[in-house]
Amino acid sequence: MAGIVNYISESYNELRNHVTWTTWPEAQRLTIVVAVFSIIFSLAIWGVDTVFSSLIEQYFEWIKS
Repeated sequence: MAGIVNYISESYNELRNHVTWTTWPEAQRLTIVVAVFSIIFSLAIWGVDTVFSSLIEQYFEWIKS
């Protein structure tokens, strides 16, 4: 039990005194960057999926006739 208490105490000390936290404006800026790239990436995946879906549909129509 003493090991767990020591671990928690040392972890708290490490987080409190040795970790460099980002500033609030920088965290907001990075959040916006991640959101924008996520939207762009999801639109790119949607576009590729739409194209491949259309190609596969045309292929099956072609082999059906």
